[in-house]
Order: sequence, then structure tokens, then C-alpha cells
Amino acid sequence: MAYENPSREEIKEILEHAGNIAVVGLSDKPDRTSYMVAQAMQSNGYRIIPVNPAVSGQILGEQVYASLADVPEPIDIVNVFRRSEHTPEVAREAVAARAKVLWLQQGIISEEAAQIAEQGGLKVIMDRCIKVEDSILLGKSRQ
Repeated sequence: MAYENPSREEIKEILEHAGNIAVVGLSDKPDRTSYMVAQAMQSNGYRIIPVNPAVSGQILGEQVYASLADVPEPIDIVNVFRRSEHTPEVAREAVAARAKVLWLQQGIISEEAAQIAEQGGLKVIMDRCIKVEDSILLGKSRQ
């Protein structure tokens, strides 16, 4: 059976209650989609936690972590900017980090990652842009 995303109402509720968003694969290059999406989410009031083993220091003024296991605080959403074949491992890390939601960005689909995350108690959203969903469902209501 093919995976189905939560309803728009459920996604709205997830976004309304989210604070910390760990962005796996966040680039430090301002012209990359991951940077632009994370920057928009940050300006909408979310706390962005960059996760990228290839970058040290800070991105968007926040400390970068090499993995989800290194993040020292609770994670509400793990927002993933990695190719689909890398997402099952990210899903395992998200479960281990006790995140609440695994969110695979637009164009990223993995039934295996969804199954791992759901079995670990996480809600899963795939092939959707978090920035677009936030704009459509919440507009400026978070600010």
C-alpha cells in the first residue's frame, strides 16, 4: 500500500506546535534551496538547527551539528534535504533522537524511511516543501 501524507489539517497542527526544526543537509550556500527554505522558516519564527557533517561553525547564526545524535536539545521536525536513498538512515537517526516528525522535502520519497519513522513513533510527511505548507496553512500567524 502506498504511503499517504497526513491531512492538511494535521500538517497545520504539526507546524503550529513545532519549535525546533533540525534541517538535515542544510547548505551554507545562500543560493541553495535548503538555505532559502531554512531562512524563510527561521524568519517565520521557527528555530533552525543545521545538521551537515561537511560544514563546521554556523549557518543562519545557528551552530551546525554533524548528525542528529549530536543535537543537544529536543527536535520537533527533522526536515530532510538529502537524496531519497539516504533517507532510511536519516529516519533511524530521527527515531533515535526522539524527534516527532520526519519531513522529506519536495521530490524526496522513501517508503522505507516512512516505515522506519512510523514504527519509531514519528509522523511522516514526504514530497512536500515545508516552506510552502507553512505559507499556505499558517501564513504569518506564527510571527
